[in-house]
Amino acid sequence: MEKLLVFLGLSVGGWIGWTVGAPFGLFAALFLGVIGTALGLYVGRGIARDYF
Repeated sequence: MEKLLVFLGLSVGGWIGWTVGAPFGLFAALFLGVIGTALGLYVGRGIARDYF
């Protein structure tokens, strides 16, 4: 279950970051996508640790 939650966190976080950064250009989208992926990893692991 932890791997599934981490994967979902990575995917959703990266997508949100890319979507927010895309209007500002490719580099901003890439940068915010990486930041969103890292935050998604943190949140996904935290949910897995706290609830499962």
